[in-house]
Amino acid sequence: MRPPAAETARALVAERYPEAIQAWLAGSTTTGRATETSDLDITVLLDVGAEVHRESLEYDGWPVELFVHTAASIEFFVAKDLARRHPTMARLVASGVPLLGDSRSDGGADVRRRCVEVLERGPGPVPEADLELMRYGLTDLLDDLVGAGSGAEATAVAIGVWRAAAELALAAADTWQGTGKWLVRELRELDARHGTRLTDELDDALHRALDGDRQPLLTAAERVLDGCGGRYWAGLYRAADLP
Repeated sequence: MRPPAAETARALVAERYPEAIQAWLAGSTTTGRATETSDLDITVLLDVGAEVHRESLEYDGWPVELFVHTAASIEFFVAKDLARRHPTMARLVASGVPLLGDSRSDGGADVRRRCVEVLERGPGPVPEADLELMRYGLTDLLDDLVGAGSGAEATAVAIGVWRAAAELALAAADTWQGTGKWLVRELRELDARHGTRLTDELDDALHRALDGDRQPLLTAAERVLDGCGGRYWAGLYRAADLP
């Protein structure tokens, strides 16, 4: 039996980073979603001049993803993530469980507050030109899906339609993006806010498409397109951005 996640995380930080200003444990072990393969996502805040790095290791029976930062490096990655609309750094800190006592957490309070503010404010509107490219990409994929035969190529196109539709729905709603399970979680959050069922509809439609019935996926993706201006293909023009 492994020791509790938070106990292990505190022991690791105390052993390796006794000078830490603060540390946070985030991820599935703090949200009730942990499985047998879950790891510990630990962000450590050190003083100016520390080496910023990430490291994967095993500690006391737990796989650990360790993210070692200064206040400046966290701000740098929060800004970088904001530009790509994936709030990885901000979420690690804002949703993390503080591992050090209050007497040592003063230096991390401002960092955490900044991350919470970024998460709550969201990424803002997607530039219209970028939204047009997403509409174009999904429109093109739908044409591919209609014309695809069977086998591996049809599978790849169907998965591409599912992902592009999910990403476009999130972009049109001016909310965060995600990859893998986080794309699904962001989509579920959007459903919760608007009382919709797009996550389940796209999931069911994808499974049907992989079984040979592509119409539900076409219909679901078309509905996403209709919500942000419809199909877009003819008329696209972008000058090459050459060095």
